[in-house]
Amino acid sequence: MDNINFVTDRDPHEKEFHQAVTEVIESVMPVLDQNPLYRNENIMQRIVEPERVIMFRVPWMDDQKQVQVNRGFRIEMNSAIGPYKGGLRFHPSVNLSILKFLAFEQVFKNALTSLPMGGGKGGSDFDPKGKSDTEVMRFCQSFMAELFRHIGPNTDVPAGDIGVGAREIGYLFGMYKKLANEFTGVLTGKSLNWGGSLIRPEATGYGSVYFASEMLATRGENLEGKRCLVSGSGNVAQYTMEKLLDLGATPITFSDSSGYIYDEEGVDREKLEHIMYLKNVMRGRVSEYVETYPDAVFVPVDHELDHNPMWKEHKAQCAFPSATQNEINGKDAQHLIDNGVYVVCEGANMPTVHEGIEIFVDNKILYGPGKAANAGGVSVSGLEMSQNSMRLNWPKDEVDNRLKHIMKNIHRMCMDTAEQYGEPGNYVAGANIAGFVKVVDSMIDQGVV
Repeated sequence: MDNINFVTDRDPHEKEFHQAVTEVIESVMPVLDQNPLYRNENIMQRIVEPERVIMFRVPWMDDQKQVQVNRGFRIEMNSAIGPYKGGLRFHPSVNLSILKFLAFEQVFKNALTSLPMGGGKGGSDFDPKGKSDTEVMRFCQSFMAELFRHIGPNTDVPAGDIGVGAREIGYLFGMYKKLANEFTGVLTGKSLNWGGSLIRPEATGYGSVYFASEMLATRGENLEGKRCLVSGSGNVAQYTMEKLLDLGATPITFSDSSGYIYDEEGVDREKLEHIMYLKNVMRGRVSEYVETYPDAVFVPVDHELDHNPMWKEHKAQCAFPSATQNEINGKDAQHLIDNGVYVVCEGANMPTVHEGIEIFVDNKILYGPGKAANAGGVSVSGLEMSQNSMRLNWPKDEVDNRLKHIMKNIHRMCMDTAEQYGEPGNYVAGANIAGFVKVVDSMIDQGVV
């Protein structure tokens, strides 16, 4: 626990980062006990400290010709197994603590994919919601005017995250190309016309469902006929619901920051197309869903509650938290168990607090932590990097098959590692230890740098 105290004492206000570090350190204690070299090399203090933290001013002009100023960040956490890789998040909540936690998680997630990618994360407290396309373009160009000097196809390859979709990636790439005077695969999540990969928008959601299928297979089950709670309504949630429908399951909820929808009959393909139109084209709120489908129920957020009613009020077998960090607290986790949920597969990054994770693990449900279950997105980003390097595009089926294969391998690696260290069925321990060992062994090989 000295390593946890080291982190909390050095950065006392970074609670999200503390949470991520605590989860990993608790899982890897058996590894440290069995490998004195790791302690002799002071590997824990080295791995929790970013290799580089970049913070910069982002001035831009809004449509009223008023100058606005935001903060930009890039956390280059660890490059032991490849160039830094991880998304950019544009959201008012962005700060150093959140980005350090995301970058720290990304290191181990990327290691699990078996692709040569290190871990990083970045973004800004800029909020694209309610901004015109021109305002978003001006902001992205100003953001990239600083970031471009720190990234490159063999150095650091950002992608999208919350608030950074195809529009933002396009503006960012255009500015990078102008400043660097080269067309190269420095960003992933690009449009297909100029270097993107098929399946990339779908990859995180699809991968999460593939991971859930692998977990269910260990009990001789599949997703056919399962009722599923899904949180979020963005890219990850949309394609989670699409793949659930492909595999015969029924999503019955989705949400945004204003509240959630419960559709007892389930979201079918027609309803999903409407959700995609509502969120991606109209940039609307989930509450508008009931205008078209009045049999569904919209439940607004109640900030006075100490739990989320979406996890309490509805019976289901599976849950796919796909919105944001810490959306499932201890009470929520118990409510899910009480309602018959025995599969929880995280499409978001760290959506469950530490107490909730302990409840899932103690109840021995099939719990897929985000660093394993949502690794599909960065996996296909890695495949996009490969395609860019070769100047070609793989067909959809090939990318999807590679994604399935990667998620299957991640699942097997987590299972085997958990078994090896005396924690059979514990995907949290398996994911943390498997990723940790690969990264720290690479760090030791490369010396004290």
